[in-house]
Amino acid sequence: MKELPVLSLADNPAKFSQEIGQSFQNFGFALVRDHGLDASLVTQAWEKTREFFDLPEEEKRQYLIEGSGGARGYTAFGTEIAKDADKHDLKEFWHVGRELPEGHPLSDSMPPNVWPPHPEGFRETFAPLFAEFDRVGNIILSRIAVYLGLEDDWFEKGVEDGNSVMRLLHYPPIKDAEPGAIRAGAHEDINLITLLLGAEEAGLQLLTREGKWIPANPPEGALVINVGDMLQRLTNHVLPSTTHRVINPSSERAQHSRYSMPFFLHLRSDFPIATLPGTISEGNPNRYPEPILADDYLQERLREIGLK
Repeated sequence: MKELPVLSLADNPAKFSQEIGQSFQNFGFALVRDHGLDASLVTQAWEKTREFFDLPEEEKRQYLIEGSGGARGYTAFGTEIAKDADKHDLKEFWHVGRELPEGHPLSDSMPPNVWPPHPEGFRETFAPLFAEFDRVGNIILSRIAVYLGLEDDWFEKGVEDGNSVMRLLHYPPIKDAEPGAIRAGAHEDINLITLLLGAEEAGLQLLTREGKWIPANPPEGALVINVGDMLQRLTNHVLPSTTHRVINPSSERAQHSRYSMPFFLHLRSDFPIATLPGTISEGNPNRYPEPILADDYLQERLREIGLK
């Protein structure tokens, strides 16, 4: 069975660029250790995540924001549904987004964050962790740019003030699930790249080009990184956005919660997603001759997955 390679961000940048580019081309995914996220902050974040989801349901529901598409605050269990699926996912989650200064031109597409008073220290934990994910994500993008034959800072302006989202995810113990429902139905991500912590707990699988489901099992503390639909579109499918899912655990683990923390790295809302010229060839003609603004693309996809 094919296995995802484990890469090290501490390697020589040129070496890492080639390795992650090849892993993305082959799988749409990569496993990355030595990523440099603040370890103590990550430990604190797991504690706050568990504490928040342990709160009473009525307290969590105070942070549901109608009409927001789940962009900020709480999204209740059983809300999200994978595109073309007929069963809702067995999960609940919380979103933290980028904080913009008052009067920023992109404020209309990026609402302010919601900061609950419980658990104590929630904002003090997740505001700096968002910045850490942002920092590491930008390093990864610089390596991808080099693989694509671009300057290493090519993505910087595109993601400056980008509409990125950090999701705190809770998959509760499975009790009376509807037959056929799983923790996360087969889907692709919308954004540029996703950086995921917490996949050491089994369940995450990706679909290979040969149509086989394989596990994505990183070493403890490593990141799972995958291509999103925006990067697939930008690169004319040279870097593919791969279908993935989170399956239900065996009977023994079904009584345990599963937590994960994906960071969806997005372009700025006003960025035109136009096919990179270097990815167009006679054998790979331009699939997307008409550019689309990042926010228009995002809103279209949010409607498809039931968040709007």
